[in-house]
Amino acid sequence: MSTLLQKLEGLATRFEEVSTLITDPSVIADMKRFVKLNKEYRELEKINGARIKYEQLIANIAEAKEILDKENDEELREMAKMELEQSSPLVATMEEEIKLLLVPADPEDSKNAIVEIRSGTGGDEAAIFAGDLYKMYIRYCETKKWKVEVTNISEGTAGGYKEVIFTVSGENVYGTLKYESGVHRVQRVPQTETQGRVHTSAATVAVLPEAEEFDIELKESDVRVDTFCSSGAGGQSVNTTYSAIRLVHIPTGITVQCQDEKSQHKNKAKAMIELRSRIYAIEHQKHLDEIGSKRKTMVSTGDRSAKIRTYNYPQGRITDHRINYTIYNLSAFMDGDIQDCIDQLIIAENAERMKENEL
Repeated sequence: MSTLLQKLEGLATRFEEVSTLITDPSVIADMKRFVKLNKEYRELEKINGARIKYEQLIANIAEAKEILDKENDEELREMAKMELEQSSPLVATMEEEIKLLLVPADPEDSKNAIVEIRSGTGGDEAAIFAGDLYKMYIRYCETKKWKVEVTNISEGTAGGYKEVIFTVSGENVYGTLKYESGVHRVQRVPQTETQGRVHTSAATVAVLPEAEEFDIELKESDVRVDTFCSSGAGGQSVNTTYSAIRLVHIPTGITVQCQDEKSQHKNKAKAMIELRSRIYAIEHQKHLDEIGSKRKTMVSTGDRSAKIRTYNYPQGRITDHRINYTIYNLSAFMDGDIQDCIDQLIIAENAERMKENEL
């Protein structure tokens, strides 16, 4: 208990420091530092609130014990007994909560996310499945009241998408959607199959944290800008104006394109965010690989070739292979009801993080 309290005391001091720093004009002038400190302030504020409640709880227990030791007044003793009965069971729960708060959160968790879904093995059926996954995420984002913006789409020949890339903005988006990165496998009778045999197809999902402007320095001179005519649906104007944008980052060779908006300026702004995020993701990948090498399970490591989930239509079954989670409500799941699975993944991940940071 004392180690926990010592740790909390140290953080309380840091909380006071940060509170003072974020009001300092020289810190406010340094945008990068100010944003970083603000984030730290919000995290420490939660821990500090929990510390105050925890210390109060410990004090109440100590006081109740003292009354039982020294007091003869029956009414006071009765009240002290009730206090002990109510407070004692809360200690362990609160300590677990605090330990979890003390585990350093992934600094990327609060960021927006860029999600890309690509059809894998299975031809037309894989593209149809990629389209099903896209609908599933769109519905899930609607329930979370997150904003979705598509940046690039490439349609499959028999429906669905060969590739679809979209940005999701809202609260703690990357921290929630990062568990979806990996290979999603589907087992079902394809619409394109006349014999009624079950086929296995796959689609890959990659979730990247969206880089903010001060996360990465991007020199204009390093970026080549190409404009071209948009293709696909959207009326006459689409195919006649050079509104689509392709950006090439010369040092890394990373290419992104956006043709979703009618204005070239808007497409360029969207493509720029994606480019910055992809460059940033290279660094972030190193961090994920490091975590992956330490951890037994693959809960949120960046191994995108890992098969993470199977969607079995004949049995109406979903299995998440990382945590041996199986449920039989496939139609609700495909309709965006994926929160329970994500919650289970978060619990598994938190258990691992706590093991790594044993207090």
